[in-house]
Amino acid sequence: MTLDQSISLENISIFQEHNLVLSAVSFGINKGELVYLLGRTGSGKSSLLKTLYADLSLSQGEASIAGYNLRTIKRKEIPFLRRKLGIVFQDFQLLTDRSVQENLRFVLKATGWTSKTDMEKRIEDVLTKVGMVTKSHKSPHELSGGEQQRIAIARALLNDPEVILADEPTGNLDPETSEGIINLLLDISRTGRAVLIATHDIMMYQKFPSRILKCENGAVLDSALVVE
Repeated sequence: MTLDQSISLENISIFQEHNLVLSAVSFGINKGELVYLLGRTGSGKSSLLKTLYADLSLSQGEASIAGYNLRTIKRKEIPFLRRKLGIVFQDFQLLTDRSVQENLRFVLKATGWTSKTDMEKRIEDVLTKVGMVTKSHKSPHELSGGEQQRIAIARALLNDPEVILADEPTGNLDPETSEGIINLLLDISRTGRAVLIATHDIMMYQKFPSRILKCENGAVLDSALVVE
């Protein structure tokens, strides 16, 4: 792993239980780089992401992310790894019984923040970044899908992560809203974070060209090409 890389995989194999999902996977993602992870449903995209945030253990090959070795990471270290990662899901995963602000405060408390003043400032900072500072007292059900996804991205930014992993972040959104979310993720990558977006939305990467990794036939192909 070079100093510029936030993610480095060398010849890893990924298993779901005892079933081989992907083999001989090797690639690196630099700080400040946005990369698409493409592939059909069932091609291994989610399994690869789960390996990166240590939900699936790694037994073959070498891999590191945000300074953590995924082959040797101990269970007690996984929460600390995840504080260096911002994870964004297709279905938002917001707590429906509390406001936006309370959703974000819950995460900060769970990750060791104690100062009320510091938490309020951090919440305001991340909501400003995603253009949602006026929605802090709303409940998730009062927000559109695009607004909920912006809140989910704000939540991912709370602990100033080195890497953003987004699993189908536009899967439940209309095309215009999807564009806003991808623009936001591009802006985040320009701040020096590595951003990996798993998607099968062909319009997205045609409109916002970037490097592509493709899950296909049990392998990951690295195009390193810009799609026109």
